[in-house]
Amino acid sequence: MRHPLHPALVHFPIACWSLATLTDFGSLWLGESAWKWSAGLLAVGCIVALLAMAAGVLELSRVPDGPALRDVYWHMGLMLGAFALYTTRLMLRLDHLQPLAPNTVALLLDLAGFIALAIGGWLGGRLVYGHGIGR
Repeated sequence: MRHPLHPALVHFPIACWSLATLTDFGSLWLGESAWKWSAGLLAVGCIVALLAMAAGVLELSRVPDGPALRDVYWHMGLMLGAFALYTTRLMLRLDHLQPLAPNTVALLLDLAGFIALAIGGWLGGRLVYGHGIGR
């Protein structure tokens, strides 16, 4: 596979989840006009993340044993963690499919999800640029 699909798909959940985190924290100053965007961004991020994860699993067999494979497992774990945190965040703050304002728990889930996303994304970049996976 000369051009793997996984790296092309991951930009969407990364952007959506990052913007959802930004809008939730921005709502502390901007109010409802900011957090109303969060649920849609989280939903799109979670749906496309499922596609990105499926593509990543299909491309996993192309990773050689050794340090690269160890980084893949860390990357997968962190990104699954981010997915779980953001999905939980979305589900906890919906009431009959209507988004609710973020509370302390939602903001903590956003923060933890963003940290997992950032470290997992860094590892993904390391796989491509450090180990040459998918190039």
